[in-house]
Amino acid sequence: MSDGKINWDDCCDVLVVGSGAGAMTAALRAHDLGLNVLLLEKSAEYGGTSAVSGGGIWIPNNHRIAALGGTDSVEEAIRYIKAVTHGEIDDGRIEAYVEHGREMVEYLERHSRVRFEAQPHYADYYPEVEGGKPGYRSMDPQPFDAAELGEEFLRMRPPSPGTLMMGRMAMTMKEAQVLLCRGPGWLGLTLRVIWRYWRDREGRRLSRRDRFLTLGNALIGALRASLLDRALPLWLNCALEELIVEDGRVSGVLASREGRPLRIKARHGVILAAGGFERNQAMREQYLPQPSLTTWSATPPNNTGDAIRAGQAIGANTALMGHSWWAPTTHVAGEEKQRALFVERTLPGCVLVNSAGQRFVNEAAPYTDIVYAMYANNREGAVSVPCWMVFDAEFRRKYPCGALLPGYAQPDWQLPKHLRGYFHKAASLEALAGQIGVDPAGLARSVERFNAMAVQGRDEDFHKGESLFDRYYGDPNVQPNPCLAPLHKGPFYAVRIDAGDIGTKGGLLTDVHARVLHVDGQPIAGLYAIGNSAASMMGRTYPGAGSTIGPAMTFGYLAANHIKNQSLMIQRLSSPSLLT
Repeated sequence: MSDGKINWDDCCDVLVVGSGAGAMTAALRAHDLGLNVLLLEKSAEYGGTSAVSGGGIWIPNNHRIAALGGTDSVEEAIRYIKAVTHGEIDDGRIEAYVEHGREMVEYLERHSRVRFEAQPHYADYYPEVEGGKPGYRSMDPQPFDAAELGEEFLRMRPPSPGTLMMGRMAMTMKEAQVLLCRGPGWLGLTLRVIWRYWRDREGRRLSRRDRFLTLGNALIGALRASLLDRALPLWLNCALEELIVEDGRVSGVLASREGRPLRIKARHGVILAAGGFERNQAMREQYLPQPSLTTWSATPPNNTGDAIRAGQAIGANTALMGHSWWAPTTHVAGEEKQRALFVERTLPGCVLVNSAGQRFVNEAAPYTDIVYAMYANNREGAVSVPCWMVFDAEFRRKYPCGALLPGYAQPDWQLPKHLRGYFHKAASLEALAGQIGVDPAGLARSVERFNAMAVQGRDEDFHKGESLFDRYYGDPNVQPNPCLAPLHKGPFYAVRIDAGDIGTKGGLLTDVHARVLHVDGQPIAGLYAIGNSAASMMGRTYPGAGSTIGPAMTFGYLAANHIKNQSLMIQRLSSPSLLT
């Protein structure tokens, strides 16, 4: 806030707080519209949550669909989103997103290093709902060569270890799907991935990190290279402290760079793109269902809600503060964040159980739904926060689970010391139940019933494997249901599952231009919010892979457009020719 004349330390047209995919897209668009742009990043590494993500964007009716033999339309996509969000979002943001998402992607492909590839077989998360599609809408970034970044590569936030082969070598989503279940050509593919990494001798002299960037690192790498092409400044170690308001308009920010306070003027607008509040324990306790811990999150430790709190301090409205982009996570000793289980629970031969030993959810359901079910079923005597993933020796041999590589590649006796406490292991289900504090009789009954259904290929209790989405990461070698197999071969294993997240989805309430709305319903002049700093236009649900980053980038693009249009309007109004 401001009470008088301000001595500014720096000045720009558009100030972007954050350095994820949404922030960088907003910066690129604003620059290309002729505006002077500065980006601020709180941490010593750029890329934010986008860098550790899968990097995909969910873009209905995108320009790649027709060539792949699919069909889509704006109308179908809007119907689908409104159906899965149960009509909770009815302020025009759904329409704005669907109508402009394709435009945003085409802009980036024409004017930046970013390239996307639509995934024809990656279904929407609820493909059976009206307007849902069996594929095409999720788009993955194409791999990017980090040699294009030079030493700037070393300042990018590294990918999550779970997305890397042997914790080191990058894989695309397609490659990971083949390797997961040892699909056709998996051995040759493994050798190619290894060779791809080891042949980059120059890169390994700089760092052990793989310069063949995939997933979120590919997206951030291409965006960062595009910023460098334009010489756009990105200040690291520069944290937002508060917003500065003059004459009812946000005119800049108070920031802290390397511990030194800075007042930075933003002549035309401030765009908040600094992530959510999942790493702020006080905010988790205030807003989210309980129990809830920051350590359960799979996101970087810097997402402490700074932008959201700065907006609240000047009267901004908020929405969806009790919700997150939920994901079941597991703790690995020594890692800065937990690992999300996106795939493993989909595979045949595992169950999720509560403390009574009972199943309570379709293990292959979208990850957000898993955690909603954990909280909905959490009660005394049948605790499901945390719950347990239980599997047998056959699952352990064939598939990965969190930090565990498949047993054929890394048997138990070869595990490093820090992983020996990651899981529990026993010769029988009853003994395993004793180790993890689960009712042994309940677990035995649940597994017995599950095994009978698995043999028939039909989960009568929770319908695992019936949805096209469920089967995407199932094992095609297992029939009749690629997501079901009995647990019958000891020893048996259990991994603790926490009610984690890949970001909070509650934040500052915005309009179709990404303008932040005051509690009185009016836009706060000069202030915009995108990504997890803004309340999601996806409501409580998750329509498809990329439903976080897609809107962040699209509304970053729209925010830049609106700022430019507003600046032109001000110029016209202040022109002497209009006053005569």
